[in-house]
Amino acid sequence: MLEKKASNVVCLDLRKIGTAITDYFIVCNADSTTQVSAICENVEEKMYELCGRKLLRGQGRGNALWIILDYSNIVVHIFKSEYRDFYRLEDLWADAQRVEIDDKE
Repeated sequence: MLEKKASNVVCLDLRKIGTAITDYFIVCNADSTTQVSAICENVEEKMYELCGRKLLRGQGRGNALWIILDYSNIVVHIFKSEYRDFYRLEDLWADAQRVEIDDKE
């Protein structure tokens, strides 16, 4: 994600939340649909190349406003910036452990 200049990359650890549908949400945003699509392609490429993980389901590529990539125990959310601000996904999972990821790590 960071290779493609994703902003505000966050990992939410949902394992301790009994009602969660996955173990982790990875969330980021970008300022254009072109960048959202590029991040999506890079995530798919790297997940297969580095982890041997194939995408189970994906949604949102058509308009690239909010793309969801489902890898079973990891679900990736790539938002166009204003959609992330509007939907505030992280607020719905406020009980989850949150780790902010930046390129300084």
